[in-house]
Amino acid sequence: MTVPEHLAATGCPYTGRPAGVPLYGSALTADPHGLYARLRAEHGPVAPIELEPGVEAWLVIGYQEMLELTRNEQQFSKDSRGWRVPREGRLRPDSHLVPMTTWRPTLQSADGAEHQRLSTAVGDTLARIDHKRLRETTEAAAMALIESWGPDGTADLVAQFTRRLPLLVFTQLLDLPEEDGPPLLELITGVVDSTADSQRSAAALAGLLASLVRRRRERPGDDLTSWLLTHPVGLTDEEVVHHLVVLLVAGNEPTINWIGNTVRLLLTDRRFRTSLTGGRATVADALDEVLWRDPPVQNFPGRWATSDTVLGGQYISAGDLLVLGLAGANDDPSAHGPDGLSGNRAHLAWGAGRHVCPAKDPARLVVETAIETLLHCLPDLQLAVPAHELTWRPSPWSRALTSLPVLYSAFTPPRSAPPERTAWTPQPQTGSAPTDSTPSEPTSTPRTAGSALSDLRRRLSSLVGWWSGR
Repeated sequence: MTVPEHLAATGCPYTGRPAGVPLYGSALTADPHGLYARLRAEHGPVAPIELEPGVEAWLVIGYQEMLELTRNEQQFSKDSRGWRVPREGRLRPDSHLVPMTTWRPTLQSADGAEHQRLSTAVGDTLARIDHKRLRETTEAAAMALIESWGPDGTADLVAQFTRRLPLLVFTQLLDLPEEDGPPLLELITGVVDSTADSQRSAAALAGLLASLVRRRRERPGDDLTSWLLTHPVGLTDEEVVHHLVVLLVAGNEPTINWIGNTVRLLLTDRRFRTSLTGGRATVADALDEVLWRDPPVQNFPGRWATSDTVLGGQYISAGDLLVLGLAGANDDPSAHGPDGLSGNRAHLAWGAGRHVCPAKDPARLVVETAIETLLHCLPDLQLAVPAHELTWRPSPWSRALTSLPVLYSAFTPPRSAPPERTAWTPQPQTGSAPTDSTPSEPTSTPRTAGSALSDLRRRLSSLVGWWSGR
């Protein structure tokens, strides 16, 4: 669609834009679903918002409008260099929007053939992850974290579990030397916590990953970095570094929030917990319900209009930023079938179109394994505070709990790893004389599946010990 002729003829952008609703501070913490409902009632499926004072944008909360936005790359580009706010000098250098909107040579910022090239490399790389190994790694990481908690039967699942587990898994997928594990964890934590030290952490993280890329370029291994470097599309070292940052940082936050929001659902929704313990529902069902009701990323920037157009009844100017209202679009009544959300996976929590999240399958495996391990080890887990006292981070992007305090008493130990076996060859017998029953000394001790799993648990326990200050 195009702007009406009487407006286009003026040669000026549309000047009747409604006042934007602030999408920062505490606007989204108390009742985000109520906010989206009010925006839909007042403005329709595309609502005017402010991302910070003086920085306007559009929030797309209509299900069909979201599909149009994500599928029409020619009209709505992923390239943020066309954004008119920074071009007009209205974006502060220290704005919290910079990390989320700055153009980088990654699949998140590309359209068309370039996006296809980059997404092929990332998609093929993620497809090479051994799901059995990923499940074992996640279970071992979850166990190491749970076993590190004190003896008093209390824990904060956000600080002591959800924020740490994905990072532990990533250190193994990258096959980092043990001495690089703690610095990587510290730097990623510094970046995602958005502290005054975040810029230094971001620069140091890029430096650590650049060093890793150089080592893997010289000597490839069986890990994510090597798979990106050796992919046939021929990524440059800079492209690999930037995509590792995307996988580590952008992929970390949704996984953290998905675990936390699902555990919250299980601990606060008696109906769902009863269905789970009674065998009528599964953890996978809980994961899907969270993706509808409280997706880990509730809003995401974004798309930038390449020319004046109309979407959802709103006149959009060239260079405008449109934010994907993932949670708001899920709330759109037109998105729900006659049976509600049961068995319905048509949510938009992963986005839509060509830019749908490429890591959704391994992310689901990590989250499901983490929660199953948690519930297996702590079957009487319960909230330590009333549900209404739980608070959320005031982020326009993430749907993230600030803490999730729990109580537990029973502890079910993990399944033990198979014992290590030493390979040996019987000595030839002479005549009828019996030989010594002791096997001969082996010339080598091959690594078995059990020894590999034991070694994995040891490394993860070491990292958890460092993280806990031991």
